[in-house]
Amino acid sequence: MSFLLDPWPWYISGPLIAIILLLFFYFGKSFGVSSNLETLCTISGADKFSDYFKKDWKERDWALIFLVGLIIGGFITNNYFSTNAPINLNPKTIIELNELGFSNAGKTLMPNELFDFEHIFTLKGFLLLLVAGICIGFGTRYADGCTSGHAITGLSNLQLPSLIAVIGFFIGGLIMIWLIFPLLFG
Repeated sequence: MSFLLDPWPWYISGPLIAIILLLFFYFGKSFGVSSNLETLCTISGADKFSDYFKKDWKERDWALIFLVGLIIGGFITNNYFSTNAPINLNPKTIIELNELGFSNAGKTLMPNELFDFEHIFTLKGFLLLLVAGICIGFGTRYADGCTSGHAITGLSNLQLPSLIAVIGFFIGGLIMIWLIFPLLFG
């Protein structure tokens, strides 16, 4: 059972992702998570307010099943396969995160200062989540896809827009970690 609890090496997970993508391509589907949000908006009636959402959501019902699987898989993993073992972070990173005020750096993937209810319901926590959600929503729409869609499907199809989007994701991540993150938590 320990093979389920430990991270899978690239030579296992990489080919599994490739097999899944080949199945997607074979059945004429494309992989991505953000399009599910559009589908949920359409089902919720957003098509009455915006022509953008005037789509036949039943063409993407398979993707909603995938989304439900992600949620169920996350729940099962968190509740039944989570070991709460310390994560393997560089000691210098742990020191820097401790200096920024993260008390459990290196002990968990989800720092209390970002994910527990005590911090989420503060003004700072609420604003961080609100602004982050708006930025992610805008960025996903502007890039015409999410990181998984561009980095996995788009790059495997050799699409230039996906390459540009992935480069943008990395640049945005570097700016966030090196410039904005220390301002927010320093």
